[in-house]
Amino acid sequence: MWRNRGGPISAEPRINDRIRVPEVRLVGPSGEQVGIVPLAKALELAQEYDLDLVEVAANARPPVCKLMDYGKFKYESAMKAREARKNQAHTVIKEMKLRPKIDPHDYETKKGHVVRFLKQGDKVKVTIMFRGREQSRPELGYRLLQRLAEDVQELGYVESNPKQDGRNMIMVLGPHKKKTEAMAEAREAQAARKAERQQQQQQQQQGRARA
Repeated sequence: MWRNRGGPISAEPRINDRIRVPEVRLVGPSGEQVGIVPLAKALELAQEYDLDLVEVAANARPPVCKLMDYGKFKYESAMKAREARKNQAHTVIKEMKLRPKIDPHDYETKKGHVVRFLKQGDKVKVTIMFRGREQSRPELGYRLLQRLAEDVQELGYVESNPKQDGRNMIMVLGPHKKKTEAMAEAREAQAARKAERQQQQQQQQQGRARA
């Protein structure tokens, strides 16, 4: 039978009778240092406390084990990881492309997208695309990027100044608001809209009931 000689593949720690060493450095239920004890003694103490013996530092010599309620520990760890993922802020870089001779209506539309991205706590990479003879007029792109930065300065700041990149000119805007704050505000707004809809539905039902 094939055996994995490189150590366990699973990230799960070894517990109770899965621990196969002569002795362990034992940590008590409250974090107190019990000391180095034979494995049999550690397992006996685990039974007395109605707890699990969990290997928390397998590479130590001898391995460090702790007395704990492993089921409860796993549940609490999973809940903490879930909450951390929920509140985790992934920095997203959105991209907006403009032409140096963009018409006013298109500019307002593009600016609206940039505003929305910054409100969401995302960075925005703004690219001015030059074509043909426009490449000889980089100041057109520079002025357009400056104008955009000024128009959205209440929501974002210039994180990376305009610079030429081949046929393009690029500027990066960073949001004043952190992603976590934007996410929290979005959740609050969503909850407020939901409560408002429920209130309207209740009022409609009461109105029908009176009729």
